Amino acid sequence: MLIGIVGAAGRMGQMLIREVRATAGAALGGASERPGSDALGKDAGELAGIGALQIKIGADPAALFAACDAVIDFTAPAASLAHAALAAATGKALILGTTGLSAADQAKIDEAARSTAIVQSTNFSPAVVLSFALVEEAAKRLGPEYDIEIFELHHRHKVDAPSGTALSLGRAAAKGRGLDFDADTLRARDGHTGPRPRGPIGFSVARGGSETGEHNVMFLAEGERLEIVHKASSRQIYARGAVRAALWAAGRKPGLYSMRDVLGL
Repeated sequence: MLIGIVGAAGRMGQMLIREVRATAGAALGGASERPGSDALGKDAGELAGIGALQIKIGADPAALFAACDAVIDFTAPAASLAHAALAAATGKALILGTTGLSAADQAKIDEAARSTAIVQSTNFSPAVVLSFALVEEAAKRLGPEYDIEIFELHHRHKVDAPSGTALSLGRAAAKGRGLDFDADTLRARDGHTGPRPRGPIGFSVARGGSETGEHNVMFLAEGERLEIVHKASSRQIYARGAVRAALWAAGRKPGLYSMRDVLGL
């Protein structure tokens, strides 16, 4: 299966190139970067540190989609919307890990999925995706006397907060408890806030250093606390999951899929 990588010069893009190269049944079909990038014209394999692959990094995503069976995208909302449109036009599978999408952005992704297979996830780690299911079940089984708090930590360069994964964990908890996620959350808390209200899901965020990612969902009641924690030490887990999703998406009918579908959860 020929897999293309957009945003190939970034840290995640380089990791994806290495992971595609190391995966049986997959081969790098192309790589692209934004116009003006210093990486344009360079060999994708040399840039990723695995030796020449005879694939030059280009600036034309349309050519990339034409040359590949699936494309993996961990870029930015504006670019991802353009890539989703290309996927729909060409019928090629899109593996989408971009976070920070607005409701209007998501509507455009949903529309593109009417024409091609899109696997979208805020996190491609199989263990994290399993944690979504565990959080949903815990929220369902534990009553409202258990307050739900979600903490996440990432490197200082991350631009969105809370992380897409933290928000997905919150949505899983809200689903399990029968809450309206958009209405029943606590985000910013500072100063004399008074007692914590019953019901809403709380979020807290930390940024610093080179932390790959940590997420902790806490269920807190009088006298006890349950924690569901995931700590990442390498971006490779995300790259491995994304390549797995690309292989899974081959030949799928048009639709919006998630890593839960890939894992059979």
